[in-house]
Amino acid sequence: MDPQQLLSLAPLLILVVVFYFFILRPENKKKKAIAEMRSNISVGSEITTQGGIVGKVVSIKDDLITIETGDDRVRVQLTRWAVGSVGIQENQ
Repeated sequence: MDPQQLLSLAPLLILVVVFYFFILRPENKKKKAIAEMRSNISVGSEITTQGGIVGKVVSIKDDLITIETGDDRVRVQLTRWAVGSVGIQENQ
């Protein structure tokens, strides 16, 4: 390859590098953080599901989590991937 051809490919290579650092890398970090948060759930944790249900974890079996919601102690079973966050989200 002569230098002229390499110079014509430079903008494309720069675009690929920028795409990686501004889009792919942060997304992978976010996925890793979410997976770590879900794997660190323990009995007694307050969680919020992706659907907005808030409850306290009462038991964990493999990928199934049982939570209690509200004062009437209704128990709901869900899978780990349905957990949106650990801890109650305060309205600001």
